[in-house]
This record gives sequence, structure tokens and C-alpha cells, in this order.
Amino acid sequence: MAPFKTLEDFAALLAQGPGPDTEARAAAEARNGQLTKPPGALGQLEELAIWAAGWQKTEKPHCDAPQIIIFAGNHGVAAKGVSAFPPEVTHQMVANFEHGGAAINQLAKTFGASMKVVPLDLDTPTGDFTEEPAMDEAACVAALAAGWEAVDPAADFLVVGEMGIGNTTSAAAIATALYGGDWVGRGTGVDDDGLARKQAAVDVGVARHTPCAPLDVLARLGGRELAGMAGAIAAARAHSIPVILDGFICTAAAAPLAVCQSDALDHVVAGHLSEEGGHGRLLAQLGKDPLLSFGLRLGEGSGAALAIGVMKGALACHSGMATFAEAGVSDG
Repeated sequence: MAPFKTLEDFAALLAQGPGPDTEARAAAEARNGQLTKPPGALGQLEELAIWAAGWQKTEKPHCDAPQIIIFAGNHGVAAKGVSAFPPEVTHQMVANFEHGGAAINQLAKTFGASMKVVPLDLDTPTGDFTEEPAMDEAACVAALAAGWEAVDPAADFLVVGEMGIGNTTSAAAIATALYGGDWVGRGTGVDDDGLARKQAAVDVGVARHTPCAPLDVLARLGGRELAGMAGAIAAARAHSIPVILDGFICTAAAAPLAVCQSDALDHVVAGHLSEEGGHGRLLAQLGKDPLLSFGLRLGEGSGAALAIGVMKGALACHSGMATFAEAGVSDG
């Protein structure tokens, strides 16, 4: 069971989240300086390994049991014509995930990740946030709890992804409410009229529901799948599991945590830079540099899953390489 019953409880958990193990991180830094390579020769891979060591609490971090969780939800704001696809596609794609036919299934298999699909009340869309809150507190807490409970404490890395027609509109509304500015993009590929409808929905929703606290922003403007991702990211911190962020929607789901508690995403790296226009700016707000930039805009955790390969490489080199002494190689 999730250890919270209100948004206030959840905020308190964020404030109490454990930090990295400084001794393990220092040991990893020392080990990195003894490996059979010139100092800094593996660049950012070295930084990733040392970061992971602190969160996994070991000198030799690993990526042997990554978990991918895909959350799905439907949005009332989709009725405003903000997506190029109808809401029934959410149901259809969940079935595709469950039958192993989506891109994320192939990436999960490729990188040896377990995968879980968590549909969240698909037959009951959230409220249309242009007219009412997307979720009341109870609904948001239930979605956060579903995310928290979906995390496997035995996982050594976590990727969260999403499926939900209309959710780039929610993501843009959350970013606007938290940071101001214009965050609306074409999402699944809306035309100019669709883009105008999307912008109008965000403008009306943000004006209706702000100012309010960061977690209230998630409830009022988000969706169940966004709250599910936020809950899973917070649970990973509690279990000392490093997280790889996916694209714009996933990053928008994580942003209220960071605004609520400044260090809430210290256990998180950005897996990639998506093609959605606001993603790079949102990562910059969070102080995260993406590991990959391949022009992806699929969602469903795909970019973060691809970054599992980078993480596996970084940790294999750090934990598996011989030191100069072990290899009998002169270190100069």
C-alpha cells in the first residue's frame, strides 16, 4: 500500500526522500580513477556510473533488472478536438502493449527490461479541465498510489511511460501553470486548427485553475497516467532506484515534484530529447541534460527505454573493467 492518503501526505514524503549514499559515490569515484583508461576517457559514461553508484548504494552499480511501467489514462479535454486521434485509441494501444506489439515491447525485450502496463479507469475520462478540475484530490491520490504500488522494489532502474489521447495538452497546461510561457506543440500531429484548439484549451484551463500548489496543478490539469508516473518516480526515490525520464509528457508529470521539493528529481536522468517543441525547455527548467537526441516523439517510454542501453554500457564499463593493479598495467 502507498504510504499516503492525501496530497499533503505525498508532499511530506517528497520532503523526506532519501539522498544518495555519499560513501558509495566516493568509492565509485575512487574506483573510476583506477580503471584501465586515461582519466575522463569515457566522458559522460563515467559521470552516469558514479551517479548510479550513489543511488544504488554500491561501488559497482548495475543495470541488470530494469523495469518499464506504462500508465494509460483518458482525458476529458480530448472532447475539445485537441488530438489527431480519438480517445478509443488509448484502449487499443493498451491491448497492443499487452500483446507485445508496440515499439516499447521490442525495446524492453532488447534491453532485458521487465514491463508492466497499468490502465487507469480508461472508461472514465478525467474532467475536461477547461470546465472543471481534471481530478479531485481523491482521484489524483488514487493515481499517485497506483504509480507508487506498481514499482518493483527489486528493480535496479525504472523507466515510466504513458499512453493517453490528449495528454500532450495536459502536459502543456502543467508546464504553463508551473513556469509560465507557451508550451503547446503539435503532439500526435494536429493541424493548424487543432493546434489553435489545443492552445485555447490550455489558456482557459490554466486561467481557471491557477494559481495553486504544484501537486494541485497535477490534479487539476493533469491526467491519471501523468499522476501515475509521478507516483512511480517518487516511489523509486523511496526505494533508492534511479529513474530514466522519457519525453515531454513524462517530464511534465515529474515537474510538479521538483517544484514541490527542489531535490525530488536528483535520482533522475533524462533519457532523451523528444521532437515535441517544449521538451528541451522543460528539461532545462529541471536542470537535466538528455542522454540521446534521435528526434523521437512516440512516448510510451520509448526514448527512455533506448537510453537503458547507454546506462548498461556505462555501468558495465565502470563495474566490469579491471583496475590498473588488477590488470598488471602501469598507470604511469
